[in-house]
Amino acid sequence: MDERFTGLGVAMVTPFRENGQIDYAGLEKLIEHQITGGVDYVVTMGTTGESVTLTKAEKKQLLAETIGFVRNRVPIVLGVGGNDTAGVVDALGHYEMDGVDAILSVSPYYNKPTQEGIYQHYKAIAQVALRPIILYNVPGRTGSNITADTTLRLAKDFENIIAIKEASANLDQMGRILKHKPKDFMLISGDDALTLPIMAMGGVGVISVVGNALPHEFGALVHAAMEGDLATARKEHLRLIEVIDLLFAEGNPGGIKYVLKELGVCGDTMRLPLVNISEATEKKLYRALADAEVVKL
Repeated sequence: MDERFTGLGVAMVTPFRENGQIDYAGLEKLIEHQITGGVDYVVTMGTTGESVTLTKAEKKQLLAETIGFVRNRVPIVLGVGGNDTAGVVDALGHYEMDGVDAILSVSPYYNKPTQEGIYQHYKAIAQVALRPIILYNVPGRTGSNITADTTLRLAKDFENIIAIKEASANLDQMGRILKHKPKDFMLISGDDALTLPIMAMGGVGVISVVGNALPHEFGALVHAAMEGDLATARKEHLRLIEVIDLLFAEGNPGGIKYVLKELGVCGDTMRLPLVNISEATEKKLYRALADAEVVKL
């Protein structure tokens, strides 16, 4: 098992200035907030990073700046995925991989491939990737599910496919993966709200959204669960559950960017077609943060 990717990973937002350009000063501040907050690794250019709105040139610069700001203090996972297999393979060949520790690759979306198509997609990626691969199953966004059988087939056939980020919310499916997986293959929660039950089943951690703003607080839950201290993990889960629910009330990353702005980490600008959350949700979220003793009313 590659322990670099156990514990609290954070799917980082991409901070933007009000003019829509990437805010690299905000990115540096965000990364410092993560590392001082005790995260175990960071993920750049995932869904939460609004990666689908970034140009190729922006992606290269964002990766370079991220590597520079992290300074080898925690591992970096790079999001590289898409619904054009040849395009993903090509993209992998154009990134500078020094400083990158693993690839997170979302299952093809919109096309709705068969399970054989999903398998062949990841096979093509595995054959060219220069870093370990974390599969990403998020049916709510992709329109298709990576079944347990397909995950297990990929895990057994390719040594460089080391984990899956599971965001299907299907605990039965995750249980089958955990029961039959190769010893060193890892299941990582892709859903903040289900992190505790997934880890109780045998998951090794989470790639988190809430951890952007609350790395110390959510890390307390994750690290307690890793140590088998379910009483502490349960306490932290219940403390944060209403915050987590409201973060996604109007989609992601609008909620977490609002919280980051309130905490003074970075701004809440997003790129269309995403927009900021409503004032009504802001008020509910702020009250939930106050109830969790993160901010004061």
